Amino acid sequence: MAALPLLRWGASSLRGGHSSAPPSSRLFSALRRPPAAARCEPGSRVMLKGMDYPELENWVRSQGFRPGQAMMLWKCLYGNNVWAHCYDELAGLNKDFRKMLTDHADLKALTVKDILNASDGTRKILFSLEDGSVIETVVIPCTSGRTTVCVSSQVGCAMNCQFCFTGRMGLRKHLSTAEIVEQAVFARRLFSDEFGSITNVVFMGMGEPLHNIDNVLKASAIMVDEQGLQFSPRKVTVSTSGLVPQIKRFLQESNCALAVSLNATTDEEIRLKKKYKVFFEYVMLAGVNDSVDDAKRLVDLVRGIPCKINLISFNPHSGSQFKPTPDEKIIEFRNILIQDGLVVFVRLSRGDDQMAACGQLGEPGDYQLPLLRVPEKFQVAL
Repeated sequence: MAALPLLRWGASSLRGGHSSAPPSSRLFSALRRPPAAARCEPGSRVMLKGMDYPELENWVRSQGFRPGQAMMLWKCLYGNNVWAHCYDELAGLNKDFRKMLTDHADLKALTVKDILNASDGTRKILFSLEDGSVIETVVIPCTSGRTTVCVSSQVGCAMNCQFCFTGRMGLRKHLSTAEIVEQAVFARRLFSDEFGSITNVVFMGMGEPLHNIDNVLKASAIMVDEQGLQFSPRKVTVSTSGLVPQIKRFLQESNCALAVSLNATTDEEIRLKKKYKVFFEYVMLAGVNDSVDDAKRLVDLVRGIPCKINLISFNPHSGSQFKPTPDEKIIEFRNILIQDGLVVFVRLSRGDDQMAACGQLGEPGDYQLPLLRVPEKFQVAL
């Protein structure tokens, strides 16, 4: 079967030339069915949100306090609508325990630098890190009552996808567990009164989540902890451009949802955990991968695979030569997939007037990764 034009190009060009990612021919066969614990030395200063609950309980014990205090602290950080960011908000804790936390623990990993309001109600939060780096998080309210927070996992990204603004930055650093978790905590703290409950998390902000898999696995586990943030595992989605070994590990160690970009796929069969459905994300680029033939090839590509398809409208940005597929053509493309029995969602742009939409996050600055040469057969579309 002929590969989709975008997919064939994506493996070598959309992702940045001589990529270290595994060959695309291994991606689908990889979708089959514990990070190392943080070492918290007594007496050292620790970042509380960098620990999962067993680690937190062990650390509290090492400081000479009962494990019950650990659970009360955990709920102050993540539960009971407290989302504590300062020691005065640690209500109900033992006085000596609070004194120990003041002396030996940090509660915050991020500082809000700015909040941008898009015309459609989307919010983009700019966070400063301790080293001065800036990351972006997007909160997306919906009229249906669902509100999603889109979190970042890296400063920049190493994949250099040619349709993604973040990719222009290159990889600057991985985010820590605490820096990832706190984006969701801040979203609830800042916007729960305005939007209601923050119900969904998508790892679709800055960075390739599975390139930072240790911290992403731990952060997502904290998000779904039943005594903590209490997100449903079905409503926490980790997206990847297709890192095969990390996909295997994710499926073995996490019960959260997985979304795979169709930028580098093959027609090999997927073997998933029982009753597991994978999301496939398909960025629609005018004249490149949005034809009727492309839709038919996509149907053949995923036939027999338990999946859902997200059709994503390309969001233009400086430095990209691509153009978005017109809405009517997206609908035509969607209908072809639906006629074959596929479950399809069209993800419309949200927050694009504040560069908060999919593929628009980040600030490359003076240093940017190079744009790659466009294959001749796609130049007419650009």
